[in-house]
Amino acid sequence: MSQTKPTAPGRRTNRLFTEIVPGDAAVSRRVCTEHSLYLFAQASRNINPLHIPNREARVDADGDPLTGASASALWIGALISELVGSRLPGPGTILRAQSLAYHQRVFAGTVVQTRVEVIEKREPDLVVLEARASDETGALVASGQIEVFAPPHRIEFEDEPLPEVIVDHHPHFERIVAACAGAAPTRVAVVCPEDTVSLEGALAAAREGLIEPVLVGRRDRIEAAAAALGADIGAFELIEAGEHPAAAARAVALAAAGRVGALMKGHLHTDELLSAVLAREGGLRTGRRLSHVFVLDVPGRDRPLFITDAAINISPDLVAKADIVRNAITLAHACGIGEPRVGILSAIETVNPAIPSSIDAAVLSKMAERGQITGALVDGPLAMDNAVDLEAARTKGITSLVAGRADVLVAPNMEAGNMIAKELTFVAQAESAGIAIGAAVPVVLTSRADNAHGRLVSCALAKLVAHWQRTGTSLMAQATDTTERG
Repeated sequence: MSQTKPTAPGRRTNRLFTEIVPGDAAVSRRVCTEHSLYLFAQASRNINPLHIPNREARVDADGDPLTGASASALWIGALISELVGSRLPGPGTILRAQSLAYHQRVFAGTVVQTRVEVIEKREPDLVVLEARASDETGALVASGQIEVFAPPHRIEFEDEPLPEVIVDHHPHFERIVAACAGAAPTRVAVVCPEDTVSLEGALAAAREGLIEPVLVGRRDRIEAAAAALGADIGAFELIEAGEHPAAAARAVALAAAGRVGALMKGHLHTDELLSAVLAREGGLRTGRRLSHVFVLDVPGRDRPLFITDAAINISPDLVAKADIVRNAITLAHACGIGEPRVGILSAIETVNPAIPSSIDAAVLSKMAERGQITGALVDGPLAMDNAVDLEAARTKGITSLVAGRADVLVAPNMEAGNMIAKELTFVAQAESAGIAIGAAVPVVLTSRADNAHGRLVSCALAKLVAHWQRTGTSLMAQATDTTERG
């Protein structure tokens, strides 16, 4: 085999025609992941359901269902192309022709090894390579020949990783909605669904079987919104209740009487609804502080991320924070997380008397240790980085069952929580949903900025919590157990 001039560490160089001899070879290994399949489908616009995870209509020629998504043949060809374009001959190579035969399908999880070897050179610059791809057992996946024009000039480049690509896919939210499918819909009082956005959110949740909406508000406005949508609301109970404060009070009375299992905000201000929920006479108080929990499906995370409180309690004291933690634990339990990891956030991960949130975090952690807060692992203070990133926690020398693995992030105040949730939503492409907990029934507090799917998932969360409050069991855990048994 020929020798090329050495390059500095971390740099690569291509191979010119004069430097290549028959027998030169290059090898690479790559794991086929669901992420890879989504990326390839997005780049190629090949929407064949055979190659996209979680898509319907994967059947064979006899109509029998197929198990799992497999890689497109062109994805395997792209692995071979990577060897030719990046290694042998490398940058500057131009493809002339290729002929590949594919011998078996490659499913997500398969380790694919590709190899190219120079078998012939033709003046002035044509190189013929034999290409092979095999799985981890050595079974042949693809084979054939490739003809390329070798690069005419030397190219050296830094061997740096490409920027990470995030697929806009939210499997956790899909599982939350799917887990609710088998249970009867929860009766939900939708307060003042008097515009198309709020009414359509409730109707979409009804179509999914998540809720049975009870429409509470001005009949004329609700019917006008339905007409604008072209929607038939005749199957749903509609209660005439007058203006917003009266409608909120009527919806709360329905919940207090056990006629509905949740409330949903429509076209009224949040404080108008919460005033009725928290009224000392006729409200839905439970002795626990009401708080809001955002649930975020962040691409790349293996679990949903819970952030609290980012919407109700502006500057909670220690007593309020204890209830905020307890409410978040309840939601995590309803979502099937038996022992959630709760990280109490501050600016730093050490106790500093000059930073009150660090003292509160330490006290909350001790309260959990003494059994005053139960059902979760609680630790703090933690900074944002070492709460969610294990390497950051290790770098700081933090020994904790929570650090780097937090499911729940408890913000020091509403401003911080709101910023965290909004940044993850609008910068990190997370999808968000959320509900208020601590009252006798869960309350869906939708926002005008919420997209349709986020509203749908919020209704699913309310259904999960209502089921948990009624039975003490999690629909999510039941769905997971059924899947595993199946």
